[in-house]
Amino acid sequence: MKRVAVLTSGGDAPGMNAAIRAVTRAALAKDWEVFGVRNGYAGLLADALDPLAARDVGGIIQRGGTVLGSARCREFAEPAGRAKALAHLAARNVDALVVIGGNGSQSGSASLAREGFTVVGVPSTIDNDLYGTDVSIGADTAINVTLEAIDRLRTTASSHHRAFVVETMGRNCGYIALMAGIGGGAEVIAIPESEVEASEVAERLRAAYRRGKTHALVVVAEGAKHGVHDLLTLYGEQRASIGFDLRLTRLGHVVRGGVPSAADRLLATRLGAAAVDSLAAGRHGVLVGMQRGEINVTSLSEITGRMRPADTALVELARVLAK
Repeated sequence: MKRVAVLTSGGDAPGMNAAIRAVTRAALAKDWEVFGVRNGYAGLLADALDPLAARDVGGIIQRGGTVLGSARCREFAEPAGRAKALAHLAARNVDALVVIGGNGSQSGSASLAREGFTVVGVPSTIDNDLYGTDVSIGADTAINVTLEAIDRLRTTASSHHRAFVVETMGRNCGYIALMAGIGGGAEVIAIPESEVEASEVAERLRAAYRRGKTHALVVVAEGAKHGVHDLLTLYGEQRASIGFDLRLTRLGHVVRGGVPSAADRLLATRLGAAAVDSLAAGRHGVLVGMQRGEINVTSLSEITGRMRPADTALVELARVLAK
């Protein structure tokens, strides 16, 4: 192994920069050359690769987002697009690629592996829905950002005897909503893996009001089938009986932003370095992940097309504790 490239792909996640730094410096320590690919797979097709030295990744461990950039690239999904990317890598004598990203990004990694290129994936997604790892880079920070918003809303909710509906990111997986909802003591949590009818949400709010609570919180993942639209429509019809005045806060992409937590920096550093170690040991076509506190590898072919759902048993725990 002489030359390795690293790219970030898909939605940005806090901690990606720490992973870029770890990959770069771990590879340089083995006397390999390192290239950073600009704007994900689109950068491979555009031959947008720049050499990376140790100082090029200095001062980025604490930064959110990705200094390499990320972009969607539908062309890469086609064989002709991948052939173009591989030709650019071959022209630069790049021996291997490290891909930092989530489900879609690692599907791209698996495609390259099937076509014979040496690739290792590093899990990075705030949704924490990748198989092959118990936790993905960015998830901890996203939960903490959501939780901070919930805590702030609780203060004003209590002061004005209101209920707040907080919608957070999670189109297909409710991990962020579930963990932040439990940590924030929400009365109701609605996620794609465990739907809650709007009528049930309303009844739980009524029950909380009857018990004398001064406020209530409902945390909803954006992908929940019975989401904020259904709830607000029902509230408009049953406002008087619910008791609480209801307000909506949509967090949106703010959940992706901010300074990565200590947990995400450490996880990204360990997984980035582990990706280089895996390449050095001849293990590729794999995702490096954290499982039961230890770093392991899982074949990319095993994780492609699969999504790890949130633990719905915790939804019941949240319901019990809210009473």
